[in-house]
Amino acid sequence: MAIKAYLRASTRDQDPTRAKQYLRDFADAQGVTIAAYYIEQASGTRLDRPELLRLLDEAAPGDVLLVEAVDRLTRLPQDAWRALRSRIEDKGVRIVSVDLPTSHAYLTPAPAGDDFQARVLDAVGRMMLDVLAAVAEADYQTRRRRQAEGIVKAK
Repeated sequence: MAIKAYLRASTRDQDPTRAKQYLRDFADAQGVTIAAYYIEQASGTRLDRPELLRLLDEAAPGDVLLVEAVDRLTRLPQDAWRALRSRIEDKGVRIVSVDLPTSHAYLTPAPAGDDFQARVLDAVGRMMLDVLAAVAEADYQTRRRRQAEGIVKAK
């Protein structure tokens, strides 16, 4: 299992590396080491993010995609999120998000032969990721709407 950290900022004015030490500290506390960092400045509403796609291309089954928060991975609309999640699942990659404690269990693999624990963890993890992905996309839409309202009011 290799841990691949994904750091993303939405704009050129933001620093995606600001969370690097935070992820290192989290990994240290979990007793694991981050093998690689994939850093980019791209909107989470875009599916075609070169570094995220490179991470997935280089990942092997059982690897972990580590993010600070689910919204760093996605703010995608539902259909696009499903496509990304499907690609991640097809690769056999597990998502660990620091803000999603239930996902931390992926850093400590279940004992061999404990299929029940793995299946439950996968089901709970998928549900929680879907909920947080929906919240991240809704937050993005709300901020865009409020921004547009503010521009209209300022004019």
